[in-house]
Amino acid sequence: MSTVASVGTEQGLKMLVTAGPRAQKMVGIWLFGSAAWVFSMVVLGGVTRLTRSGLSMTDWKFAGNLPPLSDEEWQQEFEKYKQSPEYKRVNKGMNIEEFKFIYWMEYAHRMWGRALGVMFALPFSYFLRKGYITMRLGLRLSALFALGAGQGLIGWWMVKSGLEEPASEYVEPRVSPYRLAAHLTSAFVIYSGLFWTALSVVMPEPPAESLAWVQGAAKLKRLAIPVSLIVGITALSGAFVAGNDAGRAYNTFPKMGDVWVPDNIFELKPTIRNFFENTSMVQLDHRILATTTLISICGLWWSTKKLDIHPAIRTLVGATFGMAALQVTLGVSTLLSYVPVSLGTAHQAGALTLLTLMLLLNHTVRRPSMSLLKTLPQVTKTAW
Repeated sequence: MSTVASVGTEQGLKMLVTAGPRAQKMVGIWLFGSAAWVFSMVVLGGVTRLTRSGLSMTDWKFAGNLPPLSDEEWQQEFEKYKQSPEYKRVNKGMNIEEFKFIYWMEYAHRMWGRALGVMFALPFSYFLRKGYITMRLGLRLSALFALGAGQGLIGWWMVKSGLEEPASEYVEPRVSPYRLAAHLTSAFVIYSGLFWTALSVVMPEPPAESLAWVQGAAKLKRLAIPVSLIVGITALSGAFVAGNDAGRAYNTFPKMGDVWVPDNIFELKPTIRNFFENTSMVQLDHRILATTTLISICGLWWSTKKLDIHPAIRTLVGATFGMAALQVTLGVSTLLSYVPVSLGTAHQAGALTLLTLMLLLNHTVRRPSMSLLKTLPQVTKTAW
C-alpha cells in the first residue's frame, strides 16, 4: 500500500491523506474502526427492536442523561412507561424487573451512539490539527459527522411515533414503518460513507497489474452497479418488513400460507400505500427482491468466468455470492422460526455484510488513475 501511495504522489494522484504512509495507516484504522462501530450500532438497534425495547424510554435529550440510580428513580421511569400505549396494550402487568431489561437495552443503544460521536470527533480533531487530512477528506468527514448527529434526532422522531395512540383499539402500538426505514437507511448511508472513505484512504488505486485486468474490471463494474442497487433496495424493503412486523405473518416458504400471492395485497387505498403498509404486500415484495438479489449476484459470479480479471476480484465476487446465499438462508430460517431474536439479528447483520461486500467490489473495480494506467503493460487477454 505504501508503494502505491508513493507512486500516486509522484505521478499526481490526488491523495486523501498526504502526510505519508504512517498517517495514511492511522487515518485508515480510525475510519474502519468508526465503520465497525456503526455496524455494531445497526446490530444493537436490531436487538433493541426485536426485544421490543425501543419504546421503553419515553423522553430524549441530545446529550443524554444518567440512568436511574435508585429504586425511586426506577419507579418514576416505570410510571412514565405505564402511560405509553405499548404498556397499556402489550405489556400491561409487566413488573419492574422486566421493565429494567428493556430500559437498559434502549439506554445502551442510545449511549453507544453518543459514544460513537465522541470516538469519531476526537481523532478527527487530532488529525486535522496534525495536517493529515486534506480539505476534500475533511469536508466529506464533516458531512458524515453531521449525518451521525442527525441520526439521533431521526431515532427520536421514530420513537415518538410509537408513543402515540394507534388509530384503532385493535392495533398494537409500533413505530412508523416510514420513520424506521428512514432511521435504518440513514445508518446504512453513514456506514457506507465511512467504509468507502476508509477504502479510499488505504487503497487509493485499485488492484491493476495489466491493462487486460483493467478492461475486465471495467466490464464487471457495469454489472456490479445495478446489482448493488438491487441489494440496496432489498435492504430498504427489509426495513418496511421490520416496521410492519411483517416477518411474523405467513411463516411458511416458498408459499405464503397456502397460496403464492395473498389476495389482500391491494386492500389499502390509495394503492401505493400497500407497498409500504400492507403486511402481505410488504413481505411479498421482500421475498421477490431477495430472490432477485440472489439470482443477480449469481449472474454476476457466473459472468466473471468469461472475464480476465485480477484474482482478488474473482475471489471477492465468489465471497459475495456465498454471502448472498447465506443471507437468503438466514431470511427463510428467520421466517420459519417466527423471528427469534438471534436469527432476526443475524439476518439484519447479514444484510449489512452483503452491502459491505458490494461496496468493496465496486471500490475494487473502479478505474485507475491515468498516471497508473500509463505504467501498466499491455497483456494479451486470457480466456477463462
